[in-house]
Amino acid sequence: MKSWRSRISVGLAIGAAVIAVPLTATTAFAAPPPGDGWVPAGAFPYNSKAECEAYEIGGARQNGYHEVWCDDSKHIMPYYYR
Repeated sequence: MKSWRSRISVGLAIGAAVIAVPLTATTAFAAPPPGDGWVPAGAFPYNSKAECEAYEIGGARQNGYHEVWCDDSKHIMPYYYR
């Protein structure tokens, strides 16, 4: 038979988990690009925003766009062309 102390510890741990899961399970969303006219072009796990924008400018120009904006709020960065 388990002691009351261990039962209370387990109960508190389960209670904390029950409270923590809904608080951390919110939906995440990417920040919108600044300004108007941005077209979603894809997403890729770049190491930095500068690396993303430097690499994606070629694809933007090939598709008739002249700007790239990468959302660095996530590891897999969505990028946009304009």
